[in-house]
Amino acid sequence: MSDALAMDFATETAKRLATQFKERSEAPALYLSQMGDRCPKALWYSIHHPELAEPLPPWAENKFAFGNIVEAWAITLAKAAGHKVEGEQDALYVDGIKGRRDCVIDGCVVDVKSCSSRAFTKFKDKSLGQNDSFGYLDQLDGYLVGSAEDPLVTNKDTGYLWAIDKQLGHMCLYEHHLRKASITSRITEYKRIVGQPSAPSCTCATVHDGKSGNIKLDTRASYSPFKHSCFPSLRTFIYSDGPRYLTTVVRKPDVTEVDKYGNYVYN
Repeated sequence: MSDALAMDFATETAKRLATQFKERSEAPALYLSQMGDRCPKALWYSIHHPELAEPLPPWAENKFAFGNIVEAWAITLAKAAGHKVEGEQDALYVDGIKGRRDCVIDGCVVDVKSCSSRAFTKFKDKSLGQNDSFGYLDQLDGYLVGSAEDPLVTNKDTGYLWAIDKQLGHMCLYEHHLRKASITSRITEYKRIVGQPSAPSCTCATVHDGKSGNIKLDTRASYSPFKHSCFPSLRTFIYSDGPRYLTTVVRKPDVTEVDKYGNYVYN
């Protein structure tokens, strides 16, 4: 770890933090980073009514900022270890959809992901393909297709997710083989959805919340910033392990309830 690399890391960290916390004024658009399986109604709202999205809470902004620092540190480690790192944050386009890959390492497209110890398990035991809740593999497919003509990329059909356990510091590589037909079909379908004059039906998944009879959004749907647009009567209850979003309340939980703005509900 030379002084020059340490300074490069400091500069890159500063750039990432400035980007993370600056005012976002870009017009809403589809991006390669959002090509995972999404509710079509939420997707449509993200383009036509972005003002209805839930604002990121401060803790989430902090989490993403910390993730950006971890990812910049990982790339610095690759350079310090003697790998050839190129193409950092290069813009890519697939059928008009823009994305920015993290980097190309030794001729391979690499996307760095910071994650919790629990999420890290899916990368380590190679089960991500069966439980890719946030569309990481779809995102990597897009970067591979967008890098097809890039001379920096010598491995055209295989990309890597570099997972960093931000709790314990463990690292692993997840090898992924390009699914070109899948990502091109997904892009075509998402462009069709956002081109519609009105919102399509919601497909957010719900699950039973224990034996109470209550029904809640599943994990992926609970992260959607447009969940209240999909479920106008959605109710939020704050448990010790985080919020639960109930679409059906048979037995009211004995915990604090808040509205979609985070205000306490008294009843």
